[in-house]
Parts: sequence; structure tokens; C-alpha cells
Amino acid sequence: QVQLVESGGGLVQAGDSLRLSCVASGRTFSSYTWGWFRQAPGKEREFVARIIWSGRSTFYADSVKGRFTISRDNAKNTVTLRMNSLKPEDTAVYYCAAGIASNAGLTTTGYDYWGQGTQVTVSS
Repeated sequence: QVQLVESGGGLVQAGDSLRLSCVASGRTFSSYTWGWFRQAPGKEREFVARIIWSGRSTFYADSVKGRFTISRDNAKNTVTLRMNSLKPEDTAVYYCAAGIASNAGLTTTGYDYWGQGTQVTVSS
């Protein structure tokens, strides 16, 4: 059974940092693209960041570019999202997702596996 488990969320103040982790089990994701998405109350799930299988290429939403960093460790089957200079508008449930490289783009439809999400709340 494939499982993706996120951790690292919490309540922080504006300007603080958080490090989200996602650990996969049940299969190897070394050839998959990893993505992070987030969903705020009343809003659709939106793309945050993506990293290809080798880790050599990343892509970020404009809203997080320069503040967030996505990385991966294929040996540990994990993906990490480092979030700096957090803002109240970053408040959301954050999800990791994995998809086949040719499909996994900037929308949710290209990802086959999802974690259960971790809450990030940023107070002003």
C-alpha cells in the first residue's frame, strides 16, 4: 500500500520559517516528479512547487518564488519544502504529491499519489 505522509506544519508568526517533509512508503518514487500543493479554506487546491526526478530542475508558483525551496532525497523516498519569510496568505493545508514526469505539471490532475496534508497557519 502506497502512503505519503507529510509532517512539519504548525502555527508560526509572519516572517518565520517552516520545513515540511513528505515521506513515501510502499513503492519507490525516484523516477517520479514531486509536487507541493496547498489549499486554503474556501479556495481550490493550488500549485506551490515541483521538482523532477533528478532534482536538477525545480519550478515555483510566483507567490512563493524566492521564499520556498523544494528538494528531494531519492534514497530516502522523501521530498521537502523549506518555507522562509512566511506570510499570512501562506496559511493553508499543504499536500505533497507524486506523478509520472510526463504528466506531473502545475495542476493537480497530473499527480497520482497524494498525502493527507499538513496544516500551516501564519499569524500576522
